[in-house]
Amino acid sequence: MLPPSMIRDWASRLIASEVDADPSSAQTEIATLRVYEKLRRQLCAPVGVDGFQALASRALSLAKSQSPRLSAVQVTANGCLRGFGENEFRLDTDEDGEVGIILIAQLLGLFLTLLGEAATVRLIEGAPLQIEVKAKLDTTGRSNFATGTSYFGPFEDILLEADQLRNVSERLETLVDKHVGIEEVMSVAGNIRNIATVLDVFTLIRSKAGGSQR
Repeated sequence: MLPPSMIRDWASRLIASEVDADPSSAQTEIATLRVYEKLRRQLCAPVGVDGFQALASRALSLAKSQSPRLSAVQVTANGCLRGFGENEFRLDTDEDGEVGIILIAQLLGLFLTLLGEAATVRLIEGAPLQIEVKAKLDTTGRSNFATGTSYFGPFEDILLEADQLRNVSERLETLVDKHVGIEEVMSVAGNIRNIATVLDVFTLIRSKAGGSQR
């Protein structure tokens, strides 16, 4: 799996390409919405609407832990974003760009784990560069949201354990930055983060499929 820095760079370049594609609308929250909608349309195909909605909800939950600015943003029942780019979500350019990168990077990370690098890249490269974002709201009239880790039984516990693994990975990376001669620990940190992401994907798929019911 790609390291987090490369996934973040990928997210940044996707958003930048949308800004360049429509210079008259240089607001990066609009560019982020365009990228997200493009990903939604392309990635719904292999996992279905429910699968995408579950993964997007988890990505948003992880992004919220990095940026409180996303606290009011929600994923609708059909996988669209609500609350991002609306009037109450006004940021300066630098803040907005960072928030968008965080969200898109988390989404890409989950799909890279689920589908693999080659399949994910192929799906995204096959998407048209420019898309029409028909609505920033869910126009289906459904109001049920997935706003975070709202799973029952073992699934919520597994997601909490995945978060703990992610914290361990971050602490190990911090140690590598502080001390010389332990660079090998960075690969261990990456492996731990990959395990956390695998747990995310496993939990989301199983919870959508009826959980541990047999």
